[in-house]
Amino acid sequence: MQLNYDEIWFMPNQEPPHKQTLEGVSGHHRSEMVKRAIADNSMFKLQMIELERPGRSYTFDTMKLLKERYDYRFSFIIGADMIEYLPKWYKIEELIKIVTFVGVNRPEYDIQSDYPIIYVDVPNIEISSLMIRNRLKEGKSIRYFVPDSVMEYIEENRLYET
Repeated sequence: MQLNYDEIWFMPNQEPPHKQTLEGVSGHHRSEMVKRAIADNSMFKLQMIELERPGRSYTFDTMKLLKERYDYRFSFIIGADMIEYLPKWYKIEELIKIVTFVGVNRPEYDIQSDYPIIYVDVPNIEISSLMIRNRLKEGKSIRYFVPDSVMEYIEENRLYET
């Protein structure tokens, strides 16, 4: 199933509740990398709402704010790793009333859920942010794993160096 969205917004988060640290890379740097990664697709937009608030970023709070600001019907695209985690999400029962979840497969994760999710089959590309950071720490190239503009930004700003 393919969905016909007008736009897809990318939202770098401030402080995800399910992670301990973001490896010391600021929201400014992360948003700049996203901006560069999506620059050539006019349907992709950078949404800074999560970086406007300090502290933990809960999807419920973000979606509530977005609904207050915009008269749109929102979907939230998540990978299978997050589908498995949905029962632990903050205010999940309220969240499923204000947003449609779109789930995409990821290797080694189950996409089945008791929550209402629209499933979209996407090609499995085994690239993760952790793999990118580990390659950089090991002095390995990340060429072809990220757009050249993102790779150049990481190098110019000496991000993820140990």
